[in-house]
Amino acid sequence: MYKRILVAIDDSFMTQRVLAEAASLAKAHGAALCIAHAIDETILARSNVESLAPTPIGEVESQLRTAARAFLEKAAATARAAGIEPELKVVDSEKKHVSDILADTAEAWKADLLILGTHGRRGLERYFVGSVAERVVRRASCSILLVRGE
Repeated sequence: MYKRILVAIDDSFMTQRVLAEAASLAKAHGAALCIAHAIDETILARSNVESLAPTPIGEVESQLRTAARAFLEKAAATARAAGIEPELKVVDSEKKHVSDILADTAEAWKADLLILGTHGRRGLERYFVGSVAERVVRRASCSILLVRGE
């Protein structure tokens, strides 16, 4: 049924659970698996980090990319343990919301399933922080699997 599965991960408690689900589905369907991590550069813009940080903004971005690649390599071990060799993608959020970048990445990679975790925020926290998962569901053109937190 699924031929191309994109799994989006962040550095949260959900990562291993989301990866395990993605690897299991990819193996069951004989699907290609791509693990993606979005660098949210809008945080840098919102915080006006250029004026606060002793490190030039370009160097901070480079450090974020290096850390993201290392994070993805570590995540790939979960897929490899399940017998899946994943493609890894670091995607820059540019000036878009992370949810838009993930939807765009799924479309560009021609994913037929996008898997991501949901932290299950409620009440005021959800109102102020928002839900990347909720925005992806509205925006993505492929099927979505949300893996809930405990």
